[in-house]
Amino acid sequence: MLTIIVALLVNLFIETSESFTVVVPRDQIVAHVGSTVTLPCWISPPENAEVLEIRWYRNDQFSNPVLLYQHGKIIQEESFRNRTSLTLRSDLSGGLKDGDVSLRLEKLRIQDEGSFHCYVSGENEYDSGEVFLKVTALGSAPVLFPQPLDDGRVNISCKSSGWYPEPDVSWMSDERTVLRPGGVSRSRGADEMFSVHSWTAVSHSDAQLLSCSMSLKTGESREGRLNIKAIISSGSSVPWTLFFIALFFALGLAGLILYKYRHKLTVFISGKKTVKEVCDDETMESLTKEVCEDESMERGTKAVKDRNTEEQKKYTGALNSLEKLKADASVGETSGASPSPNYEGSSSSCGEAATLLQAVVHSQPSESVGDTNIEELRKHAVQITIDPEHLHPGLMVTKNHKIVREAAEYKHTREGFPYELCAFGAQTFTSGRHYWEVDLAREDTPPKNYWLIGVAEHGNFRVKDRSALTPSNGYWFLCSDGPNGFYTNSDPPVSLPLTPRPEQLGVLLDYDRGQLSFYSVKERKHVLTMSTRFIGSVTPLFNPGVEDKTPLTILDCPEPVEPPVESSE
Repeated sequence: MLTIIVALLVNLFIETSESFTVVVPRDQIVAHVGSTVTLPCWISPPENAEVLEIRWYRNDQFSNPVLLYQHGKIIQEESFRNRTSLTLRSDLSGGLKDGDVSLRLEKLRIQDEGSFHCYVSGENEYDSGEVFLKVTALGSAPVLFPQPLDDGRVNISCKSSGWYPEPDVSWMSDERTVLRPGGVSRSRGADEMFSVHSWTAVSHSDAQLLSCSMSLKTGESREGRLNIKAIISSGSSVPWTLFFIALFFALGLAGLILYKYRHKLTVFISGKKTVKEVCDDETMESLTKEVCEDESMERGTKAVKDRNTEEQKKYTGALNSLEKLKADASVGETSGASPSPNYEGSSSSCGEAATLLQAVVHSQPSESVGDTNIEELRKHAVQITIDPEHLHPGLMVTKNHKIVREAAEYKHTREGFPYELCAFGAQTFTSGRHYWEVDLAREDTPPKNYWLIGVAEHGNFRVKDRSALTPSNGYWFLCSDGPNGFYTNSDPPVSLPLTPRPEQLGVLLDYDRGQLSFYSVKERKHVLTMSTRFIGSVTPLFNPGVEDKTPLTILDCPEPVEPPVESSE
């Protein structure tokens, strides 16, 4: 009997000595969207955890863990794949051998906010602890827009985006006196981040310097300031200034039109007979607008240069027919004779010739080389950099976050374009017009054959293949796929020839109009405009492709050059 009691006491002592407790911090862990965070967890007293089962799971998802360590292997849940690992809670930690089972979570998302359970079990015992993760996003610096009111005050609008959770808004004067806002509106995008718009009306007596601040409960904040003294003092002169500017512009425009088209007022008018008498009024009106004017003929001549042989013959035949009609009409007018019998049905002849030439000219692209005002686009230029936190591991980027290409160790094993090699801009946009340029060629090196450039909804950072890169999923782009040509990801896709191959591509995002436009900068040519409806924040999208010597480089746009002011004389 005594022997049995001793054996029980020994077993109890052994079990007690082998038991452990899971320890986690009491306070919540706070981290920013896109960052990397460590959720501390360890067992006490310290012992080797390599032989234990370690399970990190969320809420009641015990059977579907975020990370499972078992028999020396790690299994990850799909939405956390390649984002989680076991790590050290501090530099002094001994790791698994010392009982440290902390979780490392990368590329943090808003959806990651909440409780994480740390569960550790052995053969005869187990324990768990709970860690709460708080995710935040510090939005853009507030931008203030003034608008003078009729009563002498100024309505100040304050806008900012990219916040999580919803920030608090406060207005202050230069004396740090709190002002009451006129109103606040908030919206939440598809990326679950908040955009905030607040406004207030102030007078000169209220303040000279006004500030709008947005802050989180964590104490982080951003502030925008505006000096309203000059706005209020000049407010009364604004309507008259605008009136005179508009009047001067209208008079100048009218004079320019009269000067440019003065020689066209007498075209085909000589003596008694005119071409208008040869053709009927309706045909002649169309003919004059689309064909008979010198400008239209020059445009047609320019357009036909890029046509194939068959279209050139059609255009030349139509143009010759019109020239013959004009020459015959001129002879008839000079001699005073009646129109030749050949002019019977001349109205039909003019109409057919005009229709043929019009069809050839209007089938050209809407804008030809040199039509685009690049300096005007650069007035909307923004500085773009690549976000290193949202970069495919097969890419490498320079320290200034402007140049990106495939890494030397990356091996493209799939067929076709490597759509997964995406990099995303560090900037996000929720309104307005924004322009940036990308260099696709270097000196003594041919232009890149493979690239993908566009925009994506902020937060859509996981790209596996082309099926995921659709407008419905929040992606819009133009792709150069070597011998496969150029195409968009619209539905249906649009393929287009680009000759010569762009060496420098300009991108204009017009968020409010729902337009994404591309320009060949060196040819000063509009390439394509995609129309859609943006929801939430969008960010630039880049993919340098593979097999090119030239990397993809984001340029710093030069300051737009203002044209010289001509003398009124």
